[in-house]
Amino acid sequence: MNHPSDLAGRYALAVDDRDRSVLISLFTAEAEFVQPPAVTRGNENVVTVGADAIAAVVLDGTAHLHGTHHTVHQTVVDIDGDTASGSVYCMAHHLYRGRDGMRDNAIAIRYRDDYRRVDGSWKIARRELVVDYIEDHAVTVPGL
Repeated sequence: MNHPSDLAGRYALAVDDRDRSVLISLFTAEAEFVQPPAVTRGNENVVTVGADAIAAVVLDGTAHLHGTHHTVHQTVVDIDGDTASGSVYCMAHHLYRGRDGMRDNAIAIRYRDDYRRVDGSWKIARRELVVDYIEDHAVTVPGL
């Protein structure tokens, strides 16, 4: 990966494709993933440590859904040598079957990221998920 800003799109694709190996490859071995109470349905932030554990949390947490669709918007990255920090805006769509048909639980999120270059490739060292708002509405999914 040539630039840390590539990681946002690669992460979105890996989650939407349920590609565990690609997801793991995007994080440093000791990376941290911070999820807020709005996502975990708890009272405090939940911190997951390690690329394998992060992939498991993300993919296990979306396994019950019909699908996801992450739309990455603006990304701002500041690089300082082999480290960088960034902010990424994203709409994370979570498709599920409700009582009245298919629904989309859409979450407007920002990732607050720290990146590190490892063996020439940029990886996510820390990702904090910030929830701005949540929408839930009926949708039509072609083919269903």
